[in-house]
Amino acid sequence: MNKKSNKICCVTGHRNIPNVKCSYVAEQLAKEIESAIAGGFNYFISGFADGTDLIFAKEIVNRIRNGQELFLEAAIPYAGRLDSKDPVFQDCLTYCSQIHIASQKYEKNCFLDRNMYMLQKSQRVIAVYDGRKRGGTLYTINRAHSLDRDVRMIRI
Repeated sequence: MNKKSNKICCVTGHRNIPNVKCSYVAEQLAKEIESAIAGGFNYFISGFADGTDLIFAKEIVNRIRNGQELFLEAAIPYAGRLDSKDPVFQDCLTYCSQIHIASQKYEKNCFLDRNMYMLQKSQRVIAVYDGRKRGGTLYTINRAHSLDRDVRMIRI
């Protein structure tokens, strides 16, 4: 696979999405993914965290299962995260064409390093954001803007 010819899109968002908003988030992510595909994006990166990241990965996997020629990459913050017992995590991981591990062990900045890796590779960022004034999602959104990425916001 020649990554230079791929248009790459990643996701950022909150891990703790209220249950009442999960179906809305999934619907909006599906719309943004369809928009990205229509715009020529075929390579998608997820951080594989609970919440937004896994909903996004599952949406990509569903399309791969249905025969769409898409690529999914897992950007894992630290190697121990691969031991997740979450069946959705493990199922989605089997569909990844690439797995990037930011750090071999948990370190203070491993999540930020993972997010920067995704931003550096991607032209578009889909962000699920609830208005918090601090945290990893806001930091990643702000960095995406500073790197002049195409940021698509899903507000919850």
